[in-house]
Amino acid sequence: METRELRYFVAVAEELHFGRAAQRLGIAQPPLSRAIRQLERRLGATLLERNSRTVTLTEAGSVLLREGRAALDAVDAADRRTRRAALAATGNPGLVLVTKAGASSELLAKLLDAYAAEPGAATVDVLLCGPGEQERLLRDGRADVALLHRPYDSTAGFDTEELSTEGQVAVLPAAHPLTGRAHLRMADVTALPGLPLPRWPGPDGTYPDGPGPPVRDHAQLYQLIALGRASAVLPESCRSHRDPGIATVPLLDAPTVTTVIAWPPHSRSRALAGLIRAAVRL
Repeated sequence: METRELRYFVAVAEELHFGRAAQRLGIAQPPLSRAIRQLERRLGATLLERNSRTVTLTEAGSVLLREGRAALDAVDAADRRTRRAALAATGNPGLVLVTKAGASSELLAKLLDAYAAEPGAATVDVLLCGPGEQERLLRDGRADVALLHRPYDSTAGFDTEELSTEGQVAVLPAAHPLTGRAHLRMADVTALPGLPLPRWPGPDGTYPDGPGPPVRDHAQLYQLIALGRASAVLPESCRSHRDPGIATVPLLDAPTVTTVIAWPPHSRSRALAGLIRAAVRL
């Protein structure tokens, strides 16, 4: 299969409409239809069921959609990493570090300062993202290294070094009666009337169903908590966020959170190796 054919098929499979897929790809509909029929003949499988009104995926089509997305992501990642390696070979070995906005801020600052003090340290561009996006940006080659947080982020397929492990706290409006407690349990937080836990977007950008407010980042979350519209369970390091409208209480039974630095196992970047060494020394 050619990558062009895969891109054509993925567009049709995601849109389930040849006209919209053709518009998305910037081509006419007849050559798109021919390309899909040719792909089906080559594979000896029907990928799409079509009639005058609908387009649906067959079981074989569902498999190819999943595998095709992964293959195209790998091609795009190879493109980006190759271009970055070429820049490094010309004396511009910059690194892109991705981390969740508002998370591990103190640790990140220490890491950047420690690495900058190293002889020959490369420039590090910090890419701040929403929850769960670090893993995707690292896998698709838009970042060289990431700070991830287990158990919330998957580290499968990456090389990692553990940097810190911490407990979690309940984050509540400062005036709430429970802020006077020495500690709480998860059941105390999940049962709070009028203070639902937030809904974070999933990998596909959509929000799960539930009573909590949809949030994009920690700044938005802290404002909602201060207004008495939400509560949250976050790592202890969130206490570095100074906001008089919120308060934190330790949680006895919340799982610990481990911050790791992660990178693709096939990386041969000397600049990245230096950053990892600085992180481990911290």
